[in-house]
Amino acid sequence: MFTKSRLLAFAALLAAVAVLAGCGSKQKPPGATAPAGGGGATGANSTFTYDTYTQVMVGWDPSTSYSNEIIAMHNMYQTLTYYNSQTKRLEPVLATKWSHSADGKTWTFQLRKGVKFHTGRTMTSADVKASIMRTIKLNQGAAYIWGAVKSIDTPSSYTVVFHLKYPAPLGLISSAGYAAYVFDTKAAGPESKLTAWFNAGHDAGTGPYTVQQWSKGAETELRLKQFTGYWGGWNGTHYTRVVYQVVPTASTAAQLLTSGQVSWVEQLTPQLYKSMQGKPGITTTSAPSYQNLFAMLNTQSGPLANVKVRQALSYATDYHGMMAALQGSFVASHGIIPSGLWGYDASLDSSRTNAAKAKQLLASAGYGPGKKAINLTLTYTEGDSAEQTVAALMKSEYAPLNINLTVQALQWPTQWAKAKSTNAASRQDILLFYWWPDYADPYSWFTNLFEAQNPPVYNLAYYDNSTVNSEIGKVEEVSATSQTQAAAMYQQIERQLIADVPALFLGTQVYQRAYRSSVGGYVDNPAYPNVVFVYNLTPR
Repeated sequence: MFTKSRLLAFAALLAAVAVLAGCGSKQKPPGATAPAGGGGATGANSTFTYDTYTQVMVGWDPSTSYSNEIIAMHNMYQTLTYYNSQTKRLEPVLATKWSHSADGKTWTFQLRKGVKFHTGRTMTSADVKASIMRTIKLNQGAAYIWGAVKSIDTPSSYTVVFHLKYPAPLGLISSAGYAAYVFDTKAAGPESKLTAWFNAGHDAGTGPYTVQQWSKGAETELRLKQFTGYWGGWNGTHYTRVVYQVVPTASTAAQLLTSGQVSWVEQLTPQLYKSMQGKPGITTTSAPSYQNLFAMLNTQSGPLANVKVRQALSYATDYHGMMAALQGSFVASHGIIPSGLWGYDASLDSSRTNAAKAKQLLASAGYGPGKKAINLTLTYTEGDSAEQTVAALMKSEYAPLNINLTVQALQWPTQWAKAKSTNAASRQDILLFYWWPDYADPYSWFTNLFEAQNPPVYNLAYYDNSTVNSEIGKVEEVSATSQTQAAAMYQQIERQLIADVPALFLGTQVYQRAYRSSVGGYVDNPAYPNVVFVYNLTPR
């Protein structure tokens, strides 16, 4: 998707990664060791049913995957390392230890032995190299994370050496939620046939589960089954099957959870979440995320091409009223970078509400009460209760300003296709849209959402500011030597974005989860948004 090189916060971050990871952490990876006890789970508890509100498998190719399929992919595929958001440490998965040269430009990974692909082949260093080189070659999705890689050597069957063009914390990059999967590139025979093979609903990972059945468009969209050859073993008590069920209506999802027909619900309305608290057989949790909600504004055509109109919307939006309506499921944003990641600046004022200022700006652009009306179309993802609430509030808040907002609920693939259309007339004016980092680092938001793209992929505001483009390019290099200086640059870019208003920074999600109390061991990890690592759970 992108050709930008990837320079990360190396000077401070590389040292931190080396210390935290121990360059060969002895921490147990997700699913490395099964809990003690007798064989796999049996009976009703042997199936974990994940309830989601939208299509699961938007893409199937592990090299290019970059959407909602993350929730299933991390149960089929694995990465060299894993980022534990609770300990802020890297843990080994397919790599058992790793080290880097003093200049940070050479990284060596020692691989776990005895790992089997779902195709039956044994993983070697050649497979790791082939996986990553294919991802780099296809250059889609989050492939830019490997931008520092110059070459990869395989001096032995279980040793992989990365030679970089510039310093980068490859241990952290190897834990990414996207584009870091290791897979069998020989699964379909000739590599030229691999993309079509994946897209037919096949997987070639090393994870604990493999595809049993895919029914595109069905309510029960995806079934995974236990991969008996999984390197972590199946001693102890585990779920042996995983089902992904698509239920767009939150009230129906709540009913299914209460009746025990699903194990875990990705999203409930705040009201339904509260109703689940204290209910027999149900457990609820609340945890901060790295996932924030944007209203991407069409800066290229229509009324929102006028910066004064965009600024008026930013002042007309009642951000704190939205947070109150969302009842604890979101907190207000301060710029783009969420709290918990380096670069976050609580002093940034992106949640500004001033109705008088909004009217003044609209009037100067020839719009507003008593003047010409503005007609806008907003799209949001069908089944997303938070987006539905936000859309309804925006509609009511803008109406007194003579802004008529037409709201459309679309399935995400339809919404995304509309937003990416090369025909500007087919696009929406406002797109409600989530973003989260590819790994625990700020850069993902800036290069993906606000750096110019032609054709548009994720910059769905169609924003193109030469100064911002230049600064986004520079911040990569600066972050390789000074994280503090890079953070200041990010904050300056954010100030420009707040002034230009290519998007409204609506809020950062708080994960409010509800699941059956029979599910043991669940922990949210915001670095892998909405992923349930099912093998780690203990059915009880």
